[in-house]
Amino acid sequence: MGCLMVLFALVTPRFIMVLLWVFTDYLSRAFGSFFWPLIGFFFLPTTMMAYAVAQNEFHGAKGWGLVVLILGVMVDFGLLGGGGRAIGRHSDH
Repeated sequence: MGCLMVLFALVTPRFIMVLLWVFTDYLSRAFGSFFWPLIGFFFLPTTMMAYAVAQNEFHGAKGWGLVVLILGVMVDFGLLGGGGRAIGRHSDH
């Protein structure tokens, strides 16, 4: 069951990015080129989505946009959602 949840967590932001790319111009308004969204798709998808939200909804990474971006980075690095706790718990065995 845990593996299924991890797979779902890995696929969801990428699936949303594909939907946004195909049906809207949300990502193209946030990024000037295709390079950064492509890199974000593979390495830090939640951060990339958070940056797109910050750019489109909060007019950049300042104020609340910066908060959204920091939360996206924390989710990608596993600091939110229990990823860091799970790693620490399993390293004892």
